[in-house]
Amino acid sequence: MEKIACITGASSGIGWATAQALAKEGYNLILCGRRMERLEALQSELPTDSYLLAFDVSDSTAVKLAFAQLPAAWQQINVLINNAGNAHGMSPIQSGDEADWDAMMNSNVNGLLYVSQAIIPGMIARTSGHIINLSSIAGKQIYPNGNVYCASKAAVEALTQGMRLDLNPYRIKVSSIAPGAVNTEFSAVRFKGDLDRANAVYQGFSPLVAEDVAEVIRYMVMAPAHVNLADVLLLPTAQASAAMIKRD
Repeated sequence: MEKIACITGASSGIGWATAQALAKEGYNLILCGRRMERLEALQSELPTDSYLLAFDVSDSTAVKLAFAQLPAAWQQINVLINNAGNAHGMSPIQSGDEADWDAMMNSNVNGLLYVSQAIIPGMIARTSGHIINLSSIAGKQIYPNGNVYCASKAAVEALTQGMRLDLNPYRIKVSSIAPGAVNTEFSAVRFKGDLDRANAVYQGFSPLVAEDVAEVIRYMVMAPAHVNLADVLLLPTAQASAAMIKRD
């Protein structure tokens, strides 16, 4: 039987690398993202079949429409990787931007819920499946000026635990992976295209790269049926906490 994994935020970074890692394991992939041209570029690199869905996870109606259009052959999703998310701005709470707050909560929390709600019923019907939520060290440890982003990822941590409890009777694995500093588009988005500021985040040490996170996700997916890596904190060696990094 063909194995199908659905990856949100597949058009860049960790989602892109995870798609490549799972394709090597024989998974057919439902690739979700906002940028169709990027999804098409990824699709052209993969050795397995893929189906593209372009939508914004924070738009409930768009999510429902996207998954409603899946052909029958693509509806039996074995693995869901809730990777889509973002950080916007880095301000103290008293001067935060409401638009930034909304963008983070809508994508990181509501988007995870909307996509999960579209896929979980099928997993329940089959009494099998695996959901992996992309959290962050920011969901476990709060740092200055990270307030709302940290809150959104703390919500991912709580939702993961709640999902695991609710879905345990249906033999569905639920896991989370919480990376520390990963050199992707993350900081460029957070600092609204200020590449000098974004690049400075990763200077003076060796950060994780997307492929490091993808390799751990690959193992989580490929672990034996009786094994669930339920909660993984993944850090570069130089990082001791959310706010402590040894730089040269």
